[in-house]
Amino acid sequence: MIHRDMSAFLISAPEGGYVSFNPETGTSTQGETIEEALANLKKAVELYLEECPPLEAEPKPQKGMQ
Repeated sequence: MIHRDMSAFLISAPEGGYVSFNPETGTSTQGETIEEALANLKKAVELYLEECPPLEAEPKPQKGMQ
């Protein structure tokens, strides 16, 4: 399993609760509490990365191959 650090922005929603946003994936969620909003965001990011895995660096050529 690969662990990546991701950003989370939390905004207090005018109607109550919190909106959470991850700029690296563009996912956003909401929750009644900060903890719930972050847990929902973590799950949303995990689901996003399952469907749209990040591009890895170009593979290095092996010796003897050009």
